[in-house]
Parts: sequence; C-alpha cells; structure tokens
Amino acid sequence: MSFFSIPNISIDGVCGVVPKNILNNKDYDYINEKERQFLIKTTGIARKRHVDKGVTALDLGERAAKELIEKIGWRKDEVDLLVLVTQSRDYYLPSSAIILQHNIGLSRDCMAFDIGLGCSGYVYGLSIVGKFLQTGQFKKAILVAGDVSSVSTNYEDKSTYPLFGDGVSATALSYSKGAPEMFFDIQNDGTNHEAIIIRDGGAKNLFDEDSTVVKNYGEGINRSKKDLELNGLDVFSFSIKEPPQNIKNILEKTSTPIESIDYFVFHQANRLIIETIRKKLKIPAEKVPYSLTDYGNTSSASIPITICDQLKTEASNKKMLLCGFGVGLSWGSCILDTKNILCLDPIEY
Repeated sequence: MSFFSIPNISIDGVCGVVPKNILNNKDYDYINEKERQFLIKTTGIARKRHVDKGVTALDLGERAAKELIEKIGWRKDEVDLLVLVTQSRDYYLPSSAIILQHNIGLSRDCMAFDIGLGCSGYVYGLSIVGKFLQTGQFKKAILVAGDVSSVSTNYEDKSTYPLFGDGVSATALSYSKGAPEMFFDIQNDGTNHEAIIIRDGGAKNLFDEDSTVVKNYGEGINRSKKDLELNGLDVFSFSIKEPPQNIKNILEKTSTPIESIDYFVFHQANRLIIETIRKKLKIPAEKVPYSLTDYGNTSSASIPITICDQLKTEASNKKMLLCGFGVGLSWGSCILDTKNILCLDPIEY
C-alpha cells in the first residue's frame, strides 16, 4: 500500500546545518569556462558547501538537533524517538543514530535507529516518525536527515562533483490530538538501482586494492569504485516521469485541487528537473522555492533546508506538498497542513 494517511501529528520546528566552506562552480577548473556556464545555467547550482576533513553527517546532525531542541523549548528527556536518515554513516556498524542519541544527550529510553535512504529520505522519514507518534504512545520525536556527499564524489567527475553539497537537517514532531491528517504516497523500483550507486564498500563488494583505482568512463568522468556513480540520463528520465505522476496520484486520492497547495517543496536535484516537473504539472513558479543555487543537492536534507532558507515564517499555517525522489530508485510525496513551525535560518558549522 503506497498511499496512507497519518493523523494527530504536529511539525513543531525545522533546522538545517551546512558547512561554512563555500565552493563556487564558476571556479570548478576541471571543465572549461563554456562548460561551467552551461552547468550553472542548466542545474541552477552556483555554489555548494563542503565539510572540513573529518567532519561527518553526525556532527552536523548533532548541531542541528541540539539547536532545535533548545529553540523550541523541549527537554532532552522528553524525546521518545530519534530517527536518522543518512547514507553517510560514521561506521559500517554500530548504528549512527545510537551514537547521535548519546552525542545529543537524549535519554537511554529514547528509541533510535537509522534509515539508509537519500533523496527521498525526508518524506520517508516523516512517514515513519508519524506512524510511531500517531497513537500518542510516543509523544515527541526528532527526525535528522542529510548527508556529507563530498566524501564520495570525485573532483574529476563532472557528472557528480559540481552537483552535491553537504547538509543535515533536524525536524521536531510531536503527537497532537486532532491535528490535520498528513497524507503520503510512497513508491520504489529497484529495477534500475545502478542509476545512482557506490559500488564498493558494502557486503557485496568489499573494499580491495582495486576499489581506489580511478578509471575513465567518458569525457570528464573519472572515478573509482568507492566514488558516487550517477547515470544522468536515466535519473533525468525517471525524475520527470515518476514524481509528477506520484504527485497527480496523491492530489487525486486526497481530492486536493492543485490550486489549494501553497507551496510545492521538491527535492533539490537540479533546476532543469524541477522546472520540467513544475511545467508538466502547471504549477506557478512562485509556489516552488529553490535552495539549490546556494547549497546544491543536499540529498535528504534538501527539502527541510529549502523550507528554512526560503520559506521561514511563510512556512506556518500553509498547505504544502513535499516530494522527494532519487537513489533506489525511490520517490514519494506528502501533503500536510502546517501550524506554527519554528524555521531556523540555516546554521553554519
């Protein structure tokens, strides 16, 4: 069942943390000036943020969660659930969420676990946290989502390096009896799982001497098997086909007129993809915020970072449609009605 609803959930706050290091794509000297101009125009990504060596998604997530908990006035011992959506785990094991639980200073009674998803992960994460909270047995939860993608992109791969930025978000959710239902439509298809992949480092292909050998896969595309591999054509075809249909489905199943949605917050893949989806669905440009110009594709953090960076106070008392799509391949949409959300300006780490 891909379509479902979750009642009694309030989103109380959102916070995004990004590295202080700004990399401008106009300075990306692996490609020539003409290619750089075309890249920035097509993707819309002028800048992105990269962490210092040794800084991980857990570090950014800890800062985001602590800041958010403090600003919304929660006690740490009130948090019943911590869910971490990331593909940038500190270790093969143990679970990064459990380390994060300790680092934040949450109670030992707080349930904590990881979800290994990328670009669709924020929507998935909201649905999973919501399911735990909806009955009131769990009262308060923190959803941390994001990646440090810079550790897995090769500077000499023009298909990935200019696109991905680092960033992690924290979202505070609580049980609120009578709150409007949140609606979800979530789908997956592993047929083309190799469209976005890191081939070595898992149990199937352990690291060996060959894992770090950089090979050429086309003009301007050099990477090793430990680096992120992205089939741009396949990803583009998927992105302009499946997410728009998914959005149509959830609007139809909830009898929601497209005109009634105040904001459509898309995963910030690139401008060409988002604009193609927007035009396909005939969504007014002013209803589609962008953060990718300054932050790039920040994986599962891109939706909450966009809310914090672009909407801020405008995010309160609105009807929003969130749509995430990417690695897996996986995609999903969520329709929700917000109340008073505290949206903190993106914080530099």
